Amino acid sequence: MTDVYLEIGAKKVFACALDWPGWCRAGKGEEAALEALAEYVPRYRVIAERAGLPFDPDALTVVERVPGGTTTDFGAPQAITGIDAHPVDAATAERDTALLRAAWEVFDEVAAASPEHLRKGPRGGGRDRDKMVAHVVEAERSYARTIGVRHKPFAADDLPARAALRDDIVSVLSKPSDGTPPAGKGWPPRYAARRLAWHVIDHIWEMEDRRS
Repeated sequence: MTDVYLEIGAKKVFACALDWPGWCRAGKGEEAALEALAEYVPRYRVIAERAGLPFDPDALTVVERVPGGTTTDFGAPQAITGIDAHPVDAATAERDTALLRAAWEVFDEVAAASPEHLRKGPRGGGRDRDKMVAHVVEAERSYARTIGVRHKPFAADDLPARAALRDDIVSVLSKPSDGTPPAGKGWPPRYAARRLAWHVIDHIWEMEDRRS
């Protein structure tokens, strides 16, 4: 059984796997979201295998439904589940951060192999490669504040600064937790790992799709 929760907005529904940070897809309804999640099994397997984890999910089982909002309908998951308040043991924390590190590695490789100018979306939109990389890095710096990690702004190509930020994020999320936000307020660790991984992986897949 693969535990999944549904985040239900007015226009979109996200289906997200609780134990596989970043494996999260959207559709116009619950069934469409679950179908999209299943369709991305081969692509998520790349991340799992990079983390050294076998990935052969079985039946998707909805264990929680949570209300979404305007961010959901815009195209990003925003809801924190009840399960996110549960304690996180050392093995789960280590697994979540291994998947997050794998997502970063694959993102960097995909970016390095992609042209600067990416194919535009159906309405002529979408960031080119360097702007997408900068967006991902700046989003991570912003997200990190929700777990008590604060870094001054830096250029996306400042590799030491980026590595320091990511190391500090992993340092927080790799520790066992009682489920409360590390900063006293903000995001619980499991949600933070899932949201960070989702953002990186979503842009991996966007970049792959738009460079063809």
